[in-house]
Amino acid sequence: MGAVVGTLTMQTKQRRLSRAYVSFFVSLPIDKGDDELEMTMVCHRPEGLEQLEAQSNFTKQELQILYRGFKNECPSGVVNEETFKHIYAQFFPHGDASMYAHYLFNAFDTASNGSIKFKDFVTGLSILLRGTLREKLEWTFHLYDINRDGYISREEMTEIVRAIYDMMGKYTYPALTGDVPQQHVDAFFQKMDKNKDGVVTLEEFIKACQEDETMMRSMQLFENVM
Repeated sequence: MGAVVGTLTMQTKQRRLSRAYVSFFVSLPIDKGDDELEMTMVCHRPEGLEQLEAQSNFTKQELQILYRGFKNECPSGVVNEETFKHIYAQFFPHGDASMYAHYLFNAFDTASNGSIKFKDFVTGLSILLRGTLREKLEWTFHLYDINRDGYISREEMTEIVRAIYDMMGKYTYPALTGDVPQQHVDAFFQKMDKNKDGVVTLEEFIKACQEDETMMRSMQLFENVM
């Protein structure tokens, strides 16, 4: 898989996505004291700060900073898909990030109600930035499992791969041609679909990533950014 997509391309995508997750929501300077900031959070936060701290890999101070940025950009306390796509358009000006942002939004929107609350945001971000390797791979699997039936089909993989190439635009390597996404999918399934039944299960996905160093480098997500 790494030979098809290119490790450099995936690493570039990861760095930019990390900035998109974090920088957009925490770009404002903190000009309030801790007590005042915490009082602000009491007025709006959907979950107690201590509960979110216990459920995530973030400290209380980090959650305060994340929440303030989140509320500044999303005063209603939720992010809809249109806002989410706007975020990604800013970080990928040379490509079209709309389809990938759509799939990513659905991955964060675990309740499938068309919105991302702060708790959803923190839960996903905690896994992507500081989760265990298995947690990161599980999250990635669910991103590719578009219809949430517990399997990754060739059609689902093709949709995600095309969305990634569209997002990277002219920075894709190798350059995008008509059959490159399909080549990527073919390589993916050759390594992961061990029983040749046309779909990839979660365990097949994790096992293949753990056993293949090149694939693992390509799949590695959002490390060392906070």
